[in-house]
Amino acid sequence: MVIAGESPRLDAELLLSHVTGLTRTSFRAWPERQVTTTEARRFEALVQQRASGHPVAHLLGEQEFWSLSLKVNPATLIPRPDTECLVEAALTLPLPEAACILDLGTGTGAIALALSSERPLWQVTACDAVPAAVELAEENAQRLALPVNVVLSHWFDGLPAGRFDLIVSNPPYIARGDHHLDEGDVRFEPASALVAGDDGLDDLRLIVSGSPEWLNTGGWLVMEHGFDQGAAVRNLFKASGLEAVETRRDYGGQERLTLGRWPG
Repeated sequence: MVIAGESPRLDAELLLSHVTGLTRTSFRAWPERQVTTTEARRFEALVQQRASGHPVAHLLGEQEFWSLSLKVNPATLIPRPDTECLVEAALTLPLPEAACILDLGTGTGAIALALSSERPLWQVTACDAVPAAVELAEENAQRLALPVNVVLSHWFDGLPAGRFDLIVSNPPYIARGDHHLDEGDVRFEPASALVAGDDGLDDLRLIVSGSPEWLNTGGWLVMEHGFDQGAAVRNLFKASGLEAVETRRDYGGQERLTLGRWPG
């Protein structure tokens, strides 16, 4: 049986490691080791699911992000490596030592937890509109012993009054009907976390236009977006009065995130 995906050997090793509790290195060091019948059956079942396209992260129940092991499930997006570029960008900004941070649409909590792990004095709030995502992010925060406050809110709607020095978000930004929705892992992820209207910009528009009411003077907005949306998002930032607007590229060289400062 052929495992679907771009790295079938890696996928197979990860699944076998999950079943046996052994490291991938040990497979090469002791190739003569025999698995038990129970392990073989569990491995075969996982391979069958992977062959049908199920994401490895869902089969393992976890995904690494920013060197943090996060629990994942089908209620949220699987954290992607390119989103680490957003974390890197946020960490370079001139923010107060005890800055107030807001992560909109947190999902697994990946961005919020990564920032909290790097800046222990930051006061990080994360929100999501999906109760199962809020529960998952809270569980990840507890497992990692990181003091992130997770709340149920559709973007800004359910947040308590306050302002932030930094707002970060990886919102839905795929256009309805985009062919990528029928490919790869996204087939098994919630459409509500992927699709944002006919042009993919609906949620970006809402967040950018609403951010000035929630940013402190000199506060920053940093948002991930599609590789072909850089110009459109820069225009949204500028139209909302944000300054120092800049788009940065991901590890593949694609325009992936835009940031701007609220002058107040």
